Amino acid sequence: MSGALKHIRILDLSRVLAGPFCTMTLGDLGAEVIKVEAPGGSDDTRKWGPPFKNEVSAYYLCANRNKKSITVDLKSTEGVEIIKELVKNSDVIINNFKTGTMEKFGLEYETLSKINPQLVYCSITGFGETGPNKDMPGYDFIIQAMSGLMSITGDEKSGPQKYGVAITDILTGLYASIGIQGALLERTQSGKGQKLDISLYDSAVSALVNIGSNYLMSGDIPERLGNHHANIVPYQTFKTMDGEMVIAVGNDNQFKMLCKLINKPEYSEDERFKTNPNRVENRDMLIPLLQDAFLTEPTDYWQEKCDQHNIPCGPIQTLDEVAQDPQLQAREMFIDYDHPTAGSIKMIGSPLKLSRTPVSITRHPPNAGEHNDDILDQLKNKSGSTR
Repeated sequence: MSGALKHIRILDLSRVLAGPFCTMTLGDLGAEVIKVEAPGGSDDTRKWGPPFKNEVSAYYLCANRNKKSITVDLKSTEGVEIIKELVKNSDVIINNFKTGTMEKFGLEYETLSKINPQLVYCSITGFGETGPNKDMPGYDFIIQAMSGLMSITGDEKSGPQKYGVAITDILTGLYASIGIQGALLERTQSGKGQKLDISLYDSAVSALVNIGSNYLMSGDIPERLGNHHANIVPYQTFKTMDGEMVIAVGNDNQFKMLCKLINKPEYSEDERFKTNPNRVENRDMLIPLLQDAFLTEPTDYWQEKCDQHNIPCGPIQTLDEVAQDPQLQAREMFIDYDHPTAGSIKMIGSPLKLSRTPVSITRHPPNAGEHNDDILDQLKNKSGSTR
């Protein structure tokens, strides 16, 4: 393996999405990732489907490339000893068990840091390891509900809506990868590892960003605006003659240009719409006027005109259109790979583009226990790295 993190070894005791997405990201950057499961494979996503290809789940494939796999019974003394031996030559260990589970195994931070003082220990839980909810299990859907994300998603007719993917899992995985790399960088100065306590709940609340800030400043509970923006107008979806598109006007000059483009320059001089605060205040009057204009031409027409005048605009694409997008093809965001069981598969590529140490896909998402012999033989020979 090569890459920016080629010198880093990670023990991945996580499953489902937040932890595996974190370790896949680090594996894409070149880290050696050893995925640890119970005998037979204990990552639930192996059975989540359809779709399956030769009994391999598409869900499992999405978050587990660039990893080796070993199966270990953590309820046995022998299994715990294997992990402790691997820890001696590892840089990071990550788990997303419920709070207290690693302690039951005898694999808590205090124990493992004595074996390897440079170890970065990352714990991902639903609610964190402190506070009254610390023992509650964490599920993305529940976290979306409790964090306020669902309360601001959807519109008055739809009621609260969840995000289309498990977004709090993804956010938590990304925060964990950032925290791990920060701890590794700090270790170069101190020579010491540390523990990271990352929770889905914290990560979801952090994603409230401007809506959360609006509430903290004003005390006003935000309403669901659907595809509208709370602070900017026009910044939403519009129907066209043959479909739908998004217009994202970020300033008054762009709005003035948009009004010229739709042959309604007088809108930009109207005191009700001249400035963004006024447009936000009077959105119910402005939006129907703009909608009438956009219905007169097809989406491609408006896309071309907006591109010519530097007005942010984009069509609402379905996934078949996304997969054929020439921009994404040029960016290598869809890749073909061979899997020993599933055969030829397609995967979404990495968005990380590094000039000197580029991301590379060097390992397929592993079958459960695929590398048992290799890793255990290395431990017996005390030879360190299992690369």
